[in-house]
Amino acid sequence: MFATLVRYARPPSPLAGRLSVQSLLFALGEGTFMTGSAVFFTQIVGLTASQVGLGLTCAGAAAFLAALPMGKLVDRFGPKRMWAVSALGQAAMFAVWPFITDFQGYLAMAVVMDVIGALGGAAYGAYTIDVLPADERVKSRAYMYSALNVGFTLGSLLGGIALAFDSNTLLHGLPWFTAAVFLVNALAITGLPRASHDDLSVEERKVKVPGPGPLRNLGWLLTTFFTGVFWTNQVLLNIVIPLWLVEQTDAPRVLLAFLFGTNTVMCIFLPMAAARSVHNVPTALKAVRISSTFFVVSCLITLATHDTVGWTTIALVWLGHVTVTGAELYLSAASWSFEAELMDPRQRGAYQGAAELSGTLGKVWAPAVFTFLAMNWGATGWLVIAGIIVVATVGIHPSTRLAQRFLEQHVPADVLADARAGAPDADVGLVTGPPSLIDAEDPAPGPLDPLSSP
Repeated sequence: MFATLVRYARPPSPLAGRLSVQSLLFALGEGTFMTGSAVFFTQIVGLTASQVGLGLTCAGAAAFLAALPMGKLVDRFGPKRMWAVSALGQAAMFAVWPFITDFQGYLAMAVVMDVIGALGGAAYGAYTIDVLPADERVKSRAYMYSALNVGFTLGSLLGGIALAFDSNTLLHGLPWFTAAVFLVNALAITGLPRASHDDLSVEERKVKVPGPGPLRNLGWLLTTFFTGVFWTNQVLLNIVIPLWLVEQTDAPRVLLAFLFGTNTVMCIFLPMAAARSVHNVPTALKAVRISSTFFVVSCLITLATHDTVGWTTIALVWLGHVTVTGAELYLSAASWSFEAELMDPRQRGAYQGAAELSGTLGKVWAPAVFTFLAMNWGATGWLVIAGIIVVATVGIHPSTRLAQRFLEQHVPADVLADARAGAPDADVGLVTGPPSLIDAEDPAPGPLDPLSSP
């Protein structure tokens, strides 16, 4: 048993291990602040709950609008440099949080933070695809996803300890702790190997990539839109099933803690298992079908709990949460493969930005729609939710083929072949392995988003 755990804790490669350290650091800092953020904003800054919500909405809208321009900056200046700049910028923003005293300052800070996070998200995605060899991308991202969840768990524990002391002094320290962690993360990023797009000269970066950009690639936009629809599994996980448990079943509320604990454990130990067989678009589509099956099964199980009692309800609600976590795990593996296979290798930053736009459109409506359907339509609503996922599952198959044809028409064959063969220009030979580690949406959209990536 111990030997199995040791093998699991070992990264797929030294480079994957170093990237996982970044995932853990990001999640540690963000998880610590996020745990106490509601109390910090209301008790320290003095905001109302509605002001906090309005600020988050404005920040999310700003990040949405900034996604494509930030992606183009990544292509212009290199993914590693922009990733480090984003981490450094976030560290600076967190260091200023304790000095915010009114809503105007909070709003400005939240907007700037999420825009910087949008830069980091595009840079992180472009860098990892660029630097990881093709045959290691999915399993390495799975390992990094596990590390991300470890970091969020540790961050939540630290934030919870600070809250337990009920001390404003400790709460004041949360942003500074997060700033320090992000500063360490930025320094660690600068020590990572340079990827091929980081080695382009200034003159090469100024040359416009011939051919159309990602907004002309309808297949890519549709694929990432459908992926956003699939990521509404997080809405089920974090909003709809907990509300359903409280309002529509006889299950005790304390069960919620066990549900989220189960999700955390699964997302630490199972990403690599779910990603093991995913290595190209056909296998990614198979993973999507498995993910969607888990999603639909979760809907069917959960709707049945309206009429069950006692331990039967508890067992079914728990099983519904487990199956929707299965949907999350297989979707993660599939989405990493789509990113690696369906982007123009010369415009990965812009493609990441376009994916943020279309992916957000695919899921932003879900909290309101899914909650209304489940709470007001009951069993019929759950069936409609499941039907939405089935339609998206059918739709993503032709959309991926459309995206592949677009690349074949507009990207030189040798460029595609080089990208799918790996990242030979990355200086991976200089990487030394870190100590072994012990996972969203898809990290680095803004630090105000608990589902962001490093």
